[in-house]
Amino acid sequence: MSVCPKCGLVKELCVCETIAKEDQRIKVFTVKRKFGKLTTVIEGINTKDIDIKDMAKQLKNKFACGGTVKDNVIELQGDHKQRVKEELIKMGFSANSIEIK
Repeated sequence: MSVCPKCGLVKELCVCETIAKEDQRIKVFTVKRKFGKLTTVIEGINTKDIDIKDMAKQLKNKFACGGTVKDNVIELQGDHKQRVKEELIKMGFSANSIEIK
């Protein structure tokens, strides 16, 4: 049985990630790339507490688009600003902490 070093609870009951999700300040915006393509950028996620690669994978599957993780920033191909906010709220992030530009 493994115990979380941060909160002292058993891994199955660990609440560290849930608490970390509520403290984030996430910015979601679009950037125009080569040839007029839009890319949705999600930044401000603390990678110490949250598995950003797994989160990017879930978002790419949900929106059926390509994407990557670079320098602790998730980039998704296409304009998904509004849908990303809804999905992040479903994942447990606070609606007040997500800023769309």
